[in-house]
Amino acid sequence: MPTGAITGYVDVAQVVLYAFFIFFAGLVFWLRREDRREGYPLENEIVGRRKAPDPVLIPRSKAFHLPGGETTYAPQAMQGRDDIETGIPARKVEPWPGAPYERTEASLQAGVGPGSWVVRHDVHDKTWDEEYRIVPLRVATAFVIHEDGPNPIGMTVFGTDNAVAGVVSDVWVDRGESLIRYYEVEMPAGGRRLMPTTFCRAGGFTKTVKSEALLAAQFADIPATRDPDSITFLEEERIMAYFGAGTLYATPARAEPLL
Repeated sequence: MPTGAITGYVDVAQVVLYAFFIFFAGLVFWLRREDRREGYPLENEIVGRRKAPDPVLIPRSKAFHLPGGETTYAPQAMQGRDDIETGIPARKVEPWPGAPYERTEASLQAGVGPGSWVVRHDVHDKTWDEEYRIVPLRVATAFVIHEDGPNPIGMTVFGTDNAVAGVVSDVWVDRGESLIRYYEVEMPAGGRRLMPTTFCRAGGFTKTVKSEALLAAQFADIPATRDPDSITFLEEERIMAYFGAGTLYATPARAEPLL
């Protein structure tokens, strides 16, 4: 038999080629199975209930140990998408797959549309030095506002209706990125709430801060933080979602078509 031949019809090159085909097919299957750990639709689009678990295409749950000491699992146990099981105040506008949902509750904390939020871990983000990463200037004493830029502390905060929402009492900085993340707004009726800097604009000439996301009266319902001097991942998610909801639901006219 020729060199490399195993039998009269099979040689080493042929075996290696077939082995490569089998390996490559297995690799593609494994990758397509792993990418279903997160973000893959596991519910029926028409009836809104979860599909039966597929032990072949959906991998078994794997534990991921995060830097903060908490553990998350993927894929997580999926709940049904109907209102009874999830409590999400929304319903599909049409029965066909891909149809959008509309909210059934007027609150900006409903968690629908641009106000959607993820159940993140209720723990603090920390720096390499084990310090809370996002804190007010009264805690991060090593940080100061640059003298060439407008200092928002003391500026009046206006809502999109040009009504006074409060006064900036402090700013919250990100120790890891060295930038301002939130303005702490002290409201006329009492209490303080955080306003993301990405949802407002501070005017150096007018000495005011204005947010186009919310009406002045809606600042009182901004989710509060458990600790007045720190914020957790979950609290950040809820606050950002509240302002996101305001961009579409702050006034009834915003949810109407432009034409």
